[in-house]
Amino acid sequence: MRQEQRLAAILGQLADTGSVTVTGLAETLDTSVASIRRDLQALEEQKLLKRTHGGAVAVEVIYELPLRYRVGQQEEKRQIAGAAARFVTEAVHSVGLNGGTTTTELARLLATTRSLKVVTNALNIASDLCSRPTIDLVVTGGGVRPESYELVGPIADRALAGISLDVVFLGVDGIDARAGITTHDEVEAQTDNCLLRTAARVVVLADGSKVGKRAFSRIAAIADVHVLITDSSANAEELDRLRAAGVEVVVA
Repeated sequence: MRQEQRLAAILGQLADTGSVTVTGLAETLDTSVASIRRDLQALEEQKLLKRTHGGAVAVEVIYELPLRYRVGQQEEKRQIAGAAARFVTEAVHSVGLNGGTTTTELARLLATTRSLKVVTNALNIASDLCSRPTIDLVVTGGGVRPESYELVGPIADRALAGISLDVVFLGVDGIDARAGITTHDEVEAQTDNCLLRTAARVVVLADGSKVGKRAFSRIAAIADVHVLITDSSANAEELDRLRAAGVEVVVA
């Protein structure tokens, strides 16, 4: 197991139990005690946990894992991205992408297709697409949000103000029939809203764990969402509520 995968697994266990032990992690992750100690030190330096004698405890609240540690549900995210790519028909000439693991998977699929203009505020997506000959890439600019590699804030918002796109694909932290679409950070929410406003069609990409959930800041009302693409783990009653609110639901 690579270190990045171990770090994600450690943070996941901390989120579930609140504490971990070095020996327990070494056994669970099938690695050495010395490797686990180095992992815990690396995570403490990033203020993602607090080391104790023989282990570690969670910091007061871990609201959001940095993007590089979000390795769960990869197969579901790929399936969602595959379903999303089918919305990029021959009639679609421009798309927008915000940051996130699922939109990153979608960007990789779009990079191998026909010529397309892509607008994004995500640095990692821009890095993936900048050398692709079929992609006409536009990056917003803005202040960097390290957790998601996104460019956000007034500069990004102004860059999006004069743009018109065929489809915008949004990764979100929560989607709920009453609360709408939400994310953890209020500045990111505002920039996501500006990106959403550029689009003739808004497609939300959210794995089942985010359906029926609310995060801190609202991006937009559910009336602004045309399509939700999710996976089979999503709560069926929540999906019915979204359909009743006028959202087309696609289960990948």
